[in-house]
Amino acid sequence: LGYNGIIIVKHTQRPVTAGVNREAGMTKEAFLAFCGAELGTEPDYPFDEDFETAVLRHKGSRKWFAVVMKVSRRKFGIDSDEAVDIVNLKIPLEMFGFFGKEQGVYPAYHMNKLHWVSVLLSDTADSTVEFLANVSYEETKTIPRRRKNESGRNL
Repeated sequence: LGYNGIIIVKHTQRPVTAGVNREAGMTKEAFLAFCGAELGTEPDYPFDEDFETAVLRHKGSRKWFAVVMKVSRRKFGIDSDEAVDIVNLKIPLEMFGFFGKEQGVYPAYHMNKLHWVSVLLSDTADSTVEFLANVSYEETKTIPRRRKNESGRNL
């Protein structure tokens, strides 16, 4: 399966023990730094009295492409009350099913599960987080409208 010239190969990652991939792990700070360096975005904190939840917006469209928040592992069916940093990312429908719990990727928490996934930062390989962040950024760009001629047909 390809996505914007990128070939996606369904793969399994290092084994996960009790919902935690001990060899993986990106911090919230590292994720925000990656998005700043690679995508030129800065976090926005749009929620009153909540300075922990960060929103990242596409530079062109200003649409959200990532939401970083702290959530209990229990929300993902893991038997733990530990609060962990997650990022919700938008992915195209054709990519659903290529990443799963073994990679630290779950149906989105608190977002539309048809278009968004939740990535547990501490459980997911950096390369997977970075790849999905780039995909989400691309998914939220503005698509140029086609110009129409006088008769209303596309040019």
